Amino acid sequence: MIKEWTELTRLTAGADIVIEKVRLEKSDIAIEGEFSLPPLAQLSSEDQVFVMAFVGVHGSIKEMERLFGISYPTVKNRLDKLAAKMKMVEFEPSTTGELANDEILTLLESGEISADEALRRLQR
Repeated sequence: MIKEWTELTRLTAGADIVIEKVRLEKSDIAIEGEFSLPPLAQLSSEDQVFVMAFVGVHGSIKEMERLFGISYPTVKNRLDKLAAKMKMVEFEPSTTGELANDEILTLLESGEISADEALRRLQR
């Protein structure tokens, strides 16, 4: 099942999916109409793996840091973005186009910006 789901995710390339028929395997009853996928199923396979890992470690950010080799701010940032994708929380991007402090620290940690650039952005 996971292989098929990964393939479906790759084929759709993030486009919206509308399910038109659902068949109950044991009873062979079919229901036709337009159905949307639940929010979790609408995530990319990479995001689904992250969510499954988070549930698997009972929400331990420390364990997520260890499993994925990423920092606390990176785990928190990813969880915030996932929650927004699943419409669990209101997410308002900065109206000034500036990054949040944790995003700046994540960029610094990953080597995408220098320490001087991070300091400059944090002082805004």
